[in-house]
Amino acid sequence: MAITPMFNQLATQIKISALWIVVLFNMTFRDFHEFARTGYIEELLAMTSNGAQVSQGLLLVSAIVLQIPIGMIFLTYVLSLKSSRWANIIGAVVMIVSTVSVNLTPDLDDAFFYSVACAAMVAIIWYAWNWSEPVGN
Repeated sequence: MAITPMFNQLATQIKISALWIVVLFNMTFRDFHEFARTGYIEELLAMTSNGAQVSQGLLLVSAIVLQIPIGMIFLTYVLSLKSSRWANIIGAVVMIVSTVSVNLTPDLDDAFFYSVACAAMVAIIWYAWNWSEPVGN
């Protein structure tokens, strides 16, 4: 049985969307994991992170960055192939840069969560880069 070109496009969309879900879950569960760290709840209450004051602006930037994987799950299906390809590549690059730059000295569980998320984002870039137009379009 031959796989139709449209199925290949849908398969790529599903793979990329699923990888964004992996990224989102890793980010979320990494944050949940922090509750087990000694002093974390006190830092939350004091609006500090590693001794630095957490501002409303920083919280807004964090929320915007978090919207990238959330939005890309949906946008992968609704954008044109060319737009989706570039949005996924750019979104994954932005997320890799923000993931690496946010925590330059991660502990072991953070490093694990970040490694899995970055591996998923590299896969997103690879799938998006190699995503081709269905034959006949």
